[in-house]
Amino acid sequence: MGDELLVELTDSTAVVTLNRPHARNALNDSLRRDLRTALTGLEQDPSVAVVVLTGADPAFCAGLDLKELARAPGSLGGGFDTDAELRFPIPPMTKPVIGAINGAAITGGFELALGCDFLVASEEARFADTHARVGIMPGWGLTVQLADAVGLRRARELSATGNFIDADTALEWGLVNHVVAHPALMAFARDLAADIAGNDRDGVAHVLGTYAEQAAGRLGEASRTEIRRSAEWLSSRDTTDLDRKRRAVTERGRDQL
Repeated sequence: MGDELLVELTDSTAVVTLNRPHARNALNDSLRRDLRTALTGLEQDPSVAVVVLTGADPAFCAGLDLKELARAPGSLGGGFDTDAELRFPIPPMTKPVIGAINGAAITGGFELALGCDFLVASEEARFADTHARVGIMPGWGLTVQLADAVGLRRARELSATGNFIDADTALEWGLVNHVVAHPALMAFARDLAADIAGNDRDGVAHVLGTYAEQAAGRLGEASRTEIRRSAEWLSSRDTTDLDRKRRAVTERGRDQL
């Protein structure tokens, strides 16, 4: 891995850190590829029982790198398994992935968080679906997984307004499992990982696989619809003003919370 993605293995827990703090950990092409490669490798590593995914402060992930996307719209496919029927930033895994949300999780970063098995949030975490504000479409399962997490009406509101919600609201709505003080976030996530690692690993994998199979049956067709509509939308859009819109979203987020 390059310097933009850090992987630390302690006991049976792997901590994966998005490390582009100057860009609020925005997912450029190389980071998306490195993330998928790292997670695939950890899935295959018998010494790893649990993965914790977080970001270098101050943000968890600001989503796709819109500067890069404006220059090269075709880069959006980077980091995906193009043979997979459904394409998400986190590959299929039998090992649980805990999202340790240390700051803002916005748009594609929100989708990345939703791809984790469950979430622990710092008090400084906040969430927003700003796809409509920027003029792009979700393509990593947000319209499916967000509605599954918080309910259809709340999901519609978040996507239509682009408004930010704070950590306490995310807890109230069932989006995150726990909210903790910012300095305690990683220790709390590691403790949860240790609780999981102390169980029978095959048993954990089997029960999580059962959840995943049920979710695929419920949500698979909806995810395919999102991917198709996202590709149609992107192919019809002028992407040259994406970075200007990104800056406007950032300023609006500062004003809201």
